[in-house]
Amino acid sequence: DDVWTKQTNISHKSILEWTYEDVISWMKGIDDISEDITKNFEENKVAGNQLLALGKDGLQDLGVTQKGLLYFLLKEIKKLEEMDECPVTFIEHSPYCFGKIVDYLRLKAAFKKGLISFDPARPIVREAEKGRFEKVVK
Repeated sequence: DDVWTKQTNISHKSILEWTYEDVISWMKGIDDISEDITKNFEENKVAGNQLLALGKDGLQDLGVTQKGLLYFLLKEIKKLEEMDECPVTFIEHSPYCFGKIVDYLRLKAAFKKGLISFDPARPIVREAEKGRFEKVVK
């Protein structure tokens, strides 16, 4: 699905790396933002780093005049900023971690079905992989 691909590609980039097209795509995904406001952002080519720098006055300059929408948009931008500070490690980027997780889940399922007599312990992870593993299972 083309929409899924676009959203996934955006989510892999830091907000600071977003182009103005990425910002517009993000804005179109928010129901309460009118097409006029989206056009203002597009005409001004507001990129990700600029989006994060916008405050109340900057949003008003870009046509966000309704107070409720103004504060809603500020909150949505803050969420983006927080997501950007806490990057996600995708399972497919760590085959070792993925294997550990799958093995553990298989053993748990076998235990629940009575196929094995012991409740499996949490996986033991190599020291070098602990940080990555913790990000994946967090």
